[in-house]
Amino acid sequence: MKVCVFGTRGFPLVQGGVEKHCESLYPLFDSRYRFCVFRRKPYVRSSQTYPDIAFIDLPSTRIKGFEAFFHSFLATVCCLFLRPDVVHIHNIGPALFSPLLRLFGLKTVLTYHSPNYEHKKWGFFARHLLKLSERIAFRTADKVIFVNRFQMEKSLKQLGGKACYIPNGIPSVKPASESSYISQLGLEPGKYILSVGRITPEKGFDCLLKAYARIPRPGYKLVIAGGVEAESSYGDGLKALVKEKENVVFTGYVYGEKLNQLFTFAGLYVLSSYNEGFPMVLLEAMTYRLDVLVSDIPAAHLVSLNGDDYFAKGNDEELAAKMDLRMRGPRKRTYALESFDWRRIVSRVAGIYDSLAGNP
Repeated sequence: MKVCVFGTRGFPLVQGGVEKHCESLYPLFDSRYRFCVFRRKPYVRSSQTYPDIAFIDLPSTRIKGFEAFFHSFLATVCCLFLRPDVVHIHNIGPALFSPLLRLFGLKTVLTYHSPNYEHKKWGFFARHLLKLSERIAFRTADKVIFVNRFQMEKSLKQLGGKACYIPNGIPSVKPASESSYISQLGLEPGKYILSVGRITPEKGFDCLLKAYARIPRPGYKLVIAGGVEAESSYGDGLKALVKEKENVVFTGYVYGEKLNQLFTFAGLYVLSSYNEGFPMVLLEAMTYRLDVLVSDIPAAHLVSLNGDDYFAKGNDEELAAKMDLRMRGPRKRTYALESFDWRRIVSRVAGIYDSLAGNP
């Protein structure tokens, strides 16, 4: 079976939740499925290959609000010529041109990662275009996969039997055995707070920095691991919030062994987001058995946590008080994560492909 995939900037080693989702999902399919993944050239940084995945790197821009639509148009046209059994589109913006796929008789699956129009970074025109894309996607998709069941429940009346909930999975991790990278950053094992994500307004790093600044003499340093892309002014604003620069570390985008060490030796993980589709980095932190504090948003309730693990969204005073308390007694924890198995997820997605393609 041939499946074309677009809506991701690409993988491997490309920053972003959708990118991490695709990198975790598609290599696990067996050889009955052949994938053609459309990537955006400016983001391709690896020559790694996979047995049943072919990459087509299309020209793109890094212009916020335009790059996804431009790339998706090119990918849509390519799909019309390739005639795959199924087209799998990730997120609502890239689905703007999906009526063309339907017109030419192609079956489509949409994975709804998040309501992008709720993100602060988008202006008036972009938000309305994303809402239009959502309506188009819901009408034209043959199946809509939600990684967030709360978001699915909002859309059931529109979608009926086309909707299903399939969460993201747990990354496979092996804790680091050495700490050379964190030593280079001036960090001590167990003595820093970690937060990971792209430097964008919806991730709430401003709230985290304000909360950290409220703690008079924190025994821990603060590490923010993530790269700045289009929102450079937001990144500059975050650095302006830092009072004691030796206590706050911005690592930029890190992956592999460096990220492994950051997770392995952290004393506390904080998810300060204002908006999330499905917080994969939170799952990753929980896999490392880290103590966590998370913003009280619907997506953060997709995992099983205690009531005192949450703080009110954007409330830096409450977050500061809870961080201060957790720093007094660092702990490792065990979480119930059985539902987030990537192989089980692959089996369910494969079942959708088979049903759309008419395979028994």
